[in-house]
Amino acid sequence: MNIYDIAALAGVSIATVSRVVNDSPRVSEKTKQRVREIMVENDYTPNVFARGLGLDSMKTIGILCPDVSDAYMAAAVAHLESRMHEYGYDCILCCSGFEQSIREKYVSLLLAKRIDALIMVGSTYAGSGKKGEKPKYVCDAAKQVPVFLINGYLDCENVYCAYGDDYQATFDVTSQMLKMGRKRVLFLCDSYSYSAAQKLRGYESAWKAEGLTAPGDLKLYVKNRIHTVRDILLERRDLSFDGVVATDDGLAVGAIKYANARGLAVPRDVCITGFNNSTLSVCCEPELSSIDNQVENLCNITVCNMMAVLHGEGAEVSRNTRVACRLVKRNTTDF
Repeated sequence: MNIYDIAALAGVSIATVSRVVNDSPRVSEKTKQRVREIMVENDYTPNVFARGLGLDSMKTIGILCPDVSDAYMAAAVAHLESRMHEYGYDCILCCSGFEQSIREKYVSLLLAKRIDALIMVGSTYAGSGKKGEKPKYVCDAAKQVPVFLINGYLDCENVYCAYGDDYQATFDVTSQMLKMGRKRVLFLCDSYSYSAAQKLRGYESAWKAEGLTAPGDLKLYVKNRIHTVRDILLERRDLSFDGVVATDDGLAVGAIKYANARGLAVPRDVCITGFNNSTLSVCCEPELSSIDNQVENLCNITVCNMMAVLHGEGAEVSRNTRVACRLVKRNTTDF
């Protein structure tokens, strides 16, 4: 027995059955009573499709992230799903990877599920951070449903962004290392995303503020795998450094393993900071000083903004919410 059968037995449309399920005032009490009696007689349990038809809402949110095995994204997705359930929304999760065509495919797939809104977790969906760049598939999706971007900024109608101030956080830790007399501070990065671009800009600005230019050989892009980072640094005998500003905790832990393999003392010989304040930061020795980019706070802001938009209060919601990050000091820094 499905919604079509109930509608046929009651002599009403499936939309009317859905409105009865949702106790809509648009249906008379007499009709509600007749439909409910038929539902009881046939032991009919409404599903999400039946709930959604009458309200033009499936009470479902699409969540898109590149890789749920990533510690930052896993934490964000878990928190978002928990909060969505508090508001009675179900979630559909897709992991898009980083290939453009696959990202577009999954956005189309989620939109076809008649989702109420789309959450995109990760700065990769905001593009590379170049001025004026607007990923077309994201802006097109925002013409159909509200889009909420976490960890990146995109100036596009109906796209609501919440992100950490990666520029300032990276500027601050780089400045501290330089002021403490570090001469060769390495920038370790694994992507060219919006967030990575902001971190690089902060790193370079810190050198400039000291009247210096960041040496090109100190900007190293490497795959975010701990042992890969360690091995590449060990192979680069030509590369000397006394500080490391990493854009992810995994990269920073790789640098710690490199220092241990070389017999270098951390932080005396090499000062190291990570980013995201993930579990990795306390799973290494010495424990890692890491920038907390407030992932739970960003998720809470996103959920609150989403509820306001879905309830018709979008005009009151900021599309550009930037949150200050903070350094959680452990044992790999001496400032």
